[in-house]
Amino acid sequence: MTTSTTAQSSAPAPLVDLQVLVVAVRRRRRLWSAAALLGLLIGAAAAVLLPQPPTAVTKLLVAHQADQPNDPGTLIRTDAALLHTTRIAGTALRSLRSPEKPEDFMQDYEGLGLTNNLLQITVTGDSDAAAVARAKALADAFVADHVRRIQQAADAEAKSLLDQRDRMRHDLAQVNKSIGEAPPDSGPKTSANMESLFARRAELTSRITDFGERAAEARIGTPQLIAGTQIVDAPRAVRHSLPRTAVTNATIGLVLGLVLGLVVAAVGAVVADRPVLRREIASNLGVSVIAELPRRSPRLWRRRRDRAARERLTTSLARTVRGSAESVSLLELGCARSTGVIALDLARALAKEGPVVVVDGLPGPQLSKLRRKPEDPTVVTGERAAAVSPQEHQERRLGVGSVAPGTAWTDLRYLGTRTVLVVRAGHGSAAWLHTVARQLTDQSIPVIGVVLIDPDPRDRTDGTLWDGLGTALRGRNELQARQKGTGRHRTERLPMRAARVPDSDQEAR
Repeated sequence: MTTSTTAQSSAPAPLVDLQVLVVAVRRRRRLWSAAALLGLLIGAAAAVLLPQPPTAVTKLLVAHQADQPNDPGTLIRTDAALLHTTRIAGTALRSLRSPEKPEDFMQDYEGLGLTNNLLQITVTGDSDAAAVARAKALADAFVADHVRRIQQAADAEAKSLLDQRDRMRHDLAQVNKSIGEAPPDSGPKTSANMESLFARRAELTSRITDFGERAAEARIGTPQLIAGTQIVDAPRAVRHSLPRTAVTNATIGLVLGLVLGLVVAAVGAVVADRPVLRREIASNLGVSVIAELPRRSPRLWRRRRDRAARERLTTSLARTVRGSAESVSLLELGCARSTGVIALDLARALAKEGPVVVVDGLPGPQLSKLRRKPEDPTVVTGERAAAVSPQEHQERRLGVGSVAPGTAWTDLRYLGTRTVLVVRAGHGSAAWLHTVARQLTDQSIPVIGVVLIDPDPRDRTDGTLWDGLGTALRGRNELQARQKGTGRHRTERLPMRAARVPDSDQEAR
């Protein structure tokens, strides 16, 4: 039984890291920029290829009998719905003498309630004149239908009141007849009956007068409603500006494309889980980021800065390789060409002190495509590495390989017993970075550090791992053991016998 203690910081990881999400979306600016540009072009093309048909507009003032100041617009919405009926559409078509079906004509116009009493009608046609004629016919048909409905409602109300008045008159005639047929004697009972008949006659006379007045008022209010329903804005053709329409559609397409592109980029970044920050890459690989190399820019004012960064990287890697007694390799992930350039620059720097052979283990002719000078170090493949020179022990070997999916992990040790990972930010997923770290550990290939290619320029995270003093001392002891040739590739803690706990007080004594 062995015991081991490992101090690990278990900080709760957020479900979605906003900093990582913002960086990932910003790195995918080509995607959402292309989506925004595509939406812009589609909007502009739609305005040119799909022009708006000739359109006419008119406005109607509609008076209602049940108008209220606090009406939420129910009555005008009812009028807009009544406008889309086959009765009004058919009436308008008959006035135009058009053989078109009312159902088809209803697809060419629409009604919109602007206020509680203002209705706007928009009609399309084959030409401006046809659209104006359609709008005029449709407005007249709606006004006529509205007036007819008002008259019918007023007539129905007046007829109901007059019918009730006629019934009251019939009852009054019966009462008068009863009063005329009363006996001439004036007894107590006869006097009571006569009083009730006279009271009934007075009530019926009052109600008859009231019903007559109400019927007259119902008919008097109708002309006001009829006069209040009219066309307040004559039908006119709407002028369409093609440049303005194109700009409007292009702006809408730009906004929609941009939003769609940002959403797709954000969802893709969350699903793909590709580390882009120094902190994430170092944490997933378990190795610190020792250098960075910006992406090659076509701009002239950045080439000098990129060249200076490449020279600093070459100097740093050359110093690291000189201080190592073992062979060193460069293993790429998503940046084969950049790794080949770095390897050739490093080989040229090391060639000043002695012969150097670059062992090409990259998948494909990556190094052969690079332009080399006649005095550059020799580049050989892995199969021909053993037959390059008889003075093999006097040559310094620099291996170049890949840790992309499909890598033969057992062959990496032949490229170098120590390695430097050259990783492009945002290329490999977190799961694959874990796989690379685990496979290199299984092959006993220590990783000196990570060279980050194409880092985010706004990344301010720390890519250095520091687990405490014990890790630092263990690394120094490992380096001393390797230099003496007696140490292991990776220091291991020797097993310790755990203290046995007595089962009882007697056993303890």
